Amino acid sequence: MAPADTLEQTTVGRQTLDRVVEFMDREIYPNEERYYTEEHEAGRDGYPPVMVELKQKARDAGLWNLFLPHLSPDAPGTKLSNLDYAPISEHLGKVEFASEVLNCSAPDTGNMEILNLYGSERVKRDYLAPLLEGEIRSAFSMTEPENASSDATNISLRIERDGNEYVLNGKKWFSSGAVSPRCKVLVAMGKTNPDASPHKQQSMIVVPMDAKGLRIGRQPHVFGYDHGGGHPEIIYEDVRVPAEFLLGDEGSGFAISQARLGPGRIHHCMRSIGVAERALEAMVKRSLERSTFGSLVAHKGLVQDWIAESRIEIDMARNYVLRAAHMMDTVGNKAAANEIAGIKVAVPRMCLNVIDRAIQVHGAAGVTQFTPLAKMWANMRTLRIADGPDEVHKMTIARREIMKYAPDFRMLSNRSVPAEPQVFMRP
Repeated sequence: MAPADTLEQTTVGRQTLDRVVEFMDREIYPNEERYYTEEHEAGRDGYPPVMVELKQKARDAGLWNLFLPHLSPDAPGTKLSNLDYAPISEHLGKVEFASEVLNCSAPDTGNMEILNLYGSERVKRDYLAPLLEGEIRSAFSMTEPENASSDATNISLRIERDGNEYVLNGKKWFSSGAVSPRCKVLVAMGKTNPDASPHKQQSMIVVPMDAKGLRIGRQPHVFGYDHGGGHPEIIYEDVRVPAEFLLGDEGSGFAISQARLGPGRIHHCMRSIGVAERALEAMVKRSLERSTFGSLVAHKGLVQDWIAESRIEIDMARNYVLRAAHMMDTVGNKAAANEIAGIKVAVPRMCLNVIDRAIQVHGAAGVTQFTPLAKMWANMRTLRIADGPDEVHKMTIARREIMKYAPDFRMLSNRSVPAEPQVFMRP
C-alpha cells in the first residue's frame, strides 16, 4: 500500500481539477435538461446542438483530451498522470455526457491510446488526428455473439493477409456507438494465425465504417434502453483494409487489448465513483423531501444507515481507485494488474448498492424515466460485464494469490473444461 501522503495530485492536476469543477458548475449542470431534450428530439441519427456548443467551450477553456497521461508531443492536450486524472474523471462521471464534452469518453479514449501507441502514420493522420480533435467517434469491435469473449482466445473473426490488404470475415456485437453517424472507424480484434500459441493468434486492425462488405446486423437493447449509437452487431463479409491499418505486429492483438483495457477499466471506475456520488446526493435530497408515518424519511434509522453505508463504501472505493492510479503511474500498468482487476470488481458493485438504496428512497419514481436512477442502474449493471466480467477478474486475482504459495500453479486448460452450453438467442 502506498503511503497516504504520496497519493496527491500534482500542482497541474489540482489546478486542472479546479477548472473542470468550475466548468461543470458553469456549463454542464445548467445544460443537463437541454441536452436530454435535444437528444430525445434528435433521435439516434441526430446530435444535440448543445454538445457542439459545449465542446467548443471546453476547447476554448483548454479542457480537452485530459485522459492521455503520456500524450505524444504533437497531440493537443494537457499531460496529466492517472492520479491527476482520477478525481477529474469522477466529476465527469456525475453527468452522463460530460466526458464527451471534454473529448474524454469511452470507447474513444481507449482507441485513441492504442492508435497513438501502435498505429501507422496513415492511421494516425486519417483517424487519430480527427478523434483527438473530436471531429469523429469510434467503436471497439471485440465481443462476439457466438463466443464467450471474456476469454479473448475464443475470438473467431478471421483476419487474413492478401497482398497489401487484410481480409476480415466474421461477426461482432456490442460495438458500442457504431450506429451513430459520427462513428467513422472501428478497432477490430480477430485471428490472424489460428495455429499460433493461444495468446499470439490475435491481431488488431483499424476498419473504416464505410468499408465494403461491412454491415450492421441486430441492434440489442440494454435492460430496455436503446442508447444513442447503439450496441450493434457488425457483420464482416470479405471486408478489405490496407495492411498498414494493422495495429502493431501480427499476433500482438492480445497484448494490445490488455494495454487498452487497463486504462479503460480504471477510467470506468473513476466515472463510476461520480455516479455513486450523484446517487447518494439524490438519496439524501429525496429523504429530506418525503414524509412517511409522521416524520421525514431522513429521520428513519434504516435510511440513515443506508446513507452512512453509502458514504463509507464510496470513500473506500475511491481510495482503492486512487491506489491503482498511483501504481499505474509509478510501477506501470502490468505491475498494477491486480489493483486494476480489483477495482473493476469492487467499484461497479459498490455503485449498484448505492443506486439501489437511492431507488428505494425514491419509491416508485426511482424506477421510472423521471429520475436518472433507473438508467444509472442499467448502465452500472452492464459494467459488471463490460471490459471483462467480475468472475474473470476475480479468477486472475485468485491465481496471483495462489502463485505466491505455489509458483507452479496453473489454471485448467480449455480442453479440461466442459464446453459452454449454447444459449437460445432471439432474432
